[in-house]
Amino acid sequence: MKKTYTSIRNAGEGYLLILPLLLGCLIFYTVPFLLVLRNSVHQGVGDSLQFVGLENYQTMLNSNVFRLAFGNTMKFLAVALPLIIVLSYAIALMLKSQAKKHNQLKSVLLLPYIMPVVGTVVLVQLLFSEMGLVNKGLYTLGLPVADWLNSRAAFGVVILLYLWKNTGYSVILLLAGLVTIPTDHYDVAALDGATPFQQLRYITVPQMWYSVFFATVFSLINAFKCFREIFLIGGTHPHDSIYMLQHFINNAFEKLNYPKLAVASVLLLIVLTVLFAASYRWVMKKEAYKE
Repeated sequence: MKKTYTSIRNAGEGYLLILPLLLGCLIFYTVPFLLVLRNSVHQGVGDSLQFVGLENYQTMLNSNVFRLAFGNTMKFLAVALPLIIVLSYAIALMLKSQAKKHNQLKSVLLLPYIMPVVGTVVLVQLLFSEMGLVNKGLYTLGLPVADWLNSRAAFGVVILLYLWKNTGYSVILLLAGLVTIPTDHYDVAALDGATPFQQLRYITVPQMWYSVFFATVFSLINAFKCFREIFLIGGTHPHDSIYMLQHFINNAFEKLNYPKLAVASVLLLIVLTVLFAASYRWVMKKEAYKE
């Protein structure tokens, strides 16, 4: 009985400690989210709200502008996420032997990530504007120049920007997983005649699924943060190839179109939830197979 009372008391103290956080989440996250859900199935504002059910969603899905923004966002994720994970994994493997020796390495890797957004945009414009260094180099070599930020090439520029800014952060996450793998595993495998590729396949990869999952999650979050740079480069209406879902939401907010803003936000939440759930389930299958 005393043990039960103690456990209940400890649990109560724990909930009391996290109560401020729970109240903050309730006030600043849960309540606004419920209001967004309400606006997504209503038309009008204030006392003139009229319930329309899924009509707002149907209108949104039939909108060519929304389809463009949604398609570009999915295309960006489909290209950027695999590239950053593969690139980060390769760099982390190359730097594994140096990770414990040089703490300065982490600072160098994080430098693009912590660089101010304005500084990043200035760098992009310095390189890829019509009079930028890239065009000057192409002109010097006798090659045709391009309007990198106002053509379909802008999509490639945005991918490069995303990789440059966020790869270092993903490398650090993967390095944290690599250095936890016992070196004894590699020593025993080497004695048994395992090649470096076999060690990578049967030792490194199976023990890195959780690290890859976390790197993927943070890369996905950073992919949506990349909108800040895209917005400063192209404005509210950039080239069609880089008109993202965040542009659509931002423009709806400027026009105070609450139903459109709410529907787009809910659909974005659904996409993020599906991507997170799919990634987590994939990792859990890999872990279950390993066991």
